[in-house]
Amino acid sequence: MEDLSDYRKSYDKSELLETNLPEDPINLFNRWFFEVTDFGGVDEVNAMTVSTIGLDGFPKSRVVLLKHFSYEGFIFYTNYNSEKGKAIEANPNICLSFFWHSMERQVIIKGKAVKVAENISDNYFDSRPDGSKLGAIVSNQSEVIPSREYLDNKLKDLEKELSGKEILRPKNWGGYIVEPQEIEFWQGRPNRLHDRIRYQLQKDYSWKIERLSS
Repeated sequence: MEDLSDYRKSYDKSELLETNLPEDPINLFNRWFFEVTDFGGVDEVNAMTVSTIGLDGFPKSRVVLLKHFSYEGFIFYTNYNSEKGKAIEANPNICLSFFWHSMERQVIIKGKAVKVAENISDNYFDSRPDGSKLGAIVSNQSEVIPSREYLDNKLKDLEKELSGKEILRPKNWGGYIVEPQEIEFWQGRPNRLHDRIRYQLQKDYSWKIERLSS
């Protein structure tokens, strides 16, 4: 058995106090996101963990990239027929989380995932490099395949087939917007007495703000 009990550090880079909280959590998310971007130390600031409840009843988490965010929600793209897509179709209540270690911050977002309009998915797909477009078409995401060579050969065949042609978005690939119901901001503090601020959406679309014990 590996003993990891000595893996610990002190968190002391910042604080999260009620005196500087905006009324809307998206404003705070925006501030934190670009503070982390400017501070550095994170390769992909928009990398987030998406957690769903699978068709087998188990939760499953995986890292995907956030592509847009606004007051309406948080958008990412995927194959709708993937394990993730099928889980969302069955239960659209999902969780997003960001951990920005360079600034000792975490954000946890609970919300409902809804497919974005097709023109939004089209516009984003059109902005991708050709290699990424072809990869989205070739990969039957989450399905069992015989080998890596099988996937590489499918890509080569498709490259020949679509050479010089417009690469259109497949209908089974597109975006989800996660409409937030609850957003929690976690700021590491010394002695494990971390700052935790939770925003909960109310029926009148205002946000209830509460401090949680660490």
